[in-house]
Amino acid sequence: METLVTEHDGLMLARIEGDDRVFEVSFEAIEPTDVTLRFLRDGDRVGSIYNDDGTRRTMARLTTGREGSDFIGVEVPKEFVADLLDAAVEAGRVTDGGALEGYRLRVL
Repeated sequence: METLVTEHDGLMLARIEGDDRVFEVSFEAIEPTDVTLRFLRDGDRVGSIYNDDGTRRTMARLTTGREGSDFIGVEVPKEFVADLLDAAVEAGRVTDGGALEGYRLRVL
């Protein structure tokens, strides 16, 4: 799988692409909770990373504006999530460092 996590056009861009999935989100900040990371842009949640089946599967979810479909979700590797978090911390885009450490302990 190819991954990219970088600053682009005033936002952070995270992308993962494989033969069977593509996930891309641009955001201003990540808001961590115990088991969820929320992507925020212009004060709105545009997506999240959450755990399905406890901590076995890590899913990325994008909020859409399409009628009849409120989100698109794909499974993402925990290594991608760890890289994304490292880059967000380095760029100062995490809303709560203490909550982030709790997320790392529970999920990663």
